[in-house]
Amino acid sequence: MSRSSSLRYYVLSRVLLAPLMIWTITTVIFLLLRATPGDPVDVLLGPRAPESAKETLRIQLGLDAPLWLQYLRYVGQLLRLDLGTSLTSQGQSVWQIIGQHFPATVELTVFSMLVSVIVGVTIGAIAASRPNTPLDVGGRLFGIVTYAVPMYWFGMILQLIFAVQLQWFPIGSRFPLALQPPQGPTGLYVLDSLLTFNFEQFFASIYHLALPSLTLGVLLSGIFERMVRVNLKQTLKADYVEAARARGIPERRIVVAHALKNALIPVITVLGLTFASLLGGAVLTEVTFSWPGLANRLYEAISARDYPVVQGIMVFFAVIVAIASILIDILNAYVDPRIRY
Repeated sequence: MSRSSSLRYYVLSRVLLAPLMIWTITTVIFLLLRATPGDPVDVLLGPRAPESAKETLRIQLGLDAPLWLQYLRYVGQLLRLDLGTSLTSQGQSVWQIIGQHFPATVELTVFSMLVSVIVGVTIGAIAASRPNTPLDVGGRLFGIVTYAVPMYWFGMILQLIFAVQLQWFPIGSRFPLALQPPQGPTGLYVLDSLLTFNFEQFFASIYHLALPSLTLGVLLSGIFERMVRVNLKQTLKADYVEAARARGIPERRIVVAHALKNALIPVITVLGLTFASLLGGAVLTEVTFSWPGLANRLYEAISARDYPVVQGIMVFFAVIVAIASILIDILNAYVDPRIRY
């Protein structure tokens, strides 16, 4: 089987398996929400509401039906691309909630990934190019510490230092209340302010985005530092690197132009999957910094037992991760011609 045909076969199999993965995730979330203690009716009406009022609302929400019937109704909604309506947001649909909060999560994720890649690749390359030196030891220590430090603790420490003590950055929120937020088609404040050439809004967006993205980016950079350091060390021992040294090519050029490019091949897979998981996994960062993203909205929905919002957001994130994993596999196969499926 040729490489192109094997790649097509692999992509087709992944595309066909993606719905199964999404269905599994939605089923697990559906069952877990109903297995945990608590009742959304108590959240909506309060625990002291009359039982007759609770039962009436339970019938209106369809929560009086057997579990299997609720599940069938839910699956039927998903097949119609209907994620449902929030129980706590005055009839707001889940799609409206996603459209309102998802741009903030995307913005935080993009800037965090930029910080993590720049910091992680730089430290990893420096550590690998100087083995068994204090720089190498420092790179390994950086990777261990950033992987082990809890995000919420690190975020609160940075807030205490840079927001409370030094007052360099705001504690929370996405944009200053005294300034009109950017109005644009994307919902991304940085991009929309650039499209309208409003640099006051642009710098205000960057100012509020700096601390949370720095927090998440630094902690994620340890993953890329370890991968780059290990792969670059192996690449620097390859025959073509020794041949380049024998020709008198400067060591810095060998590392940057030859070895680092090949060492970054496995990083591509981690980069794409990390970005996809960040879109749904930045809950602690958004909650710590009061960032109005979709992950923070998911946390609020879980606390309020808002079944449709939790299920809808999780399905949305599952689709993103499935698409991202397929695209990354395809990109990785084209970048590395040795890959066969």
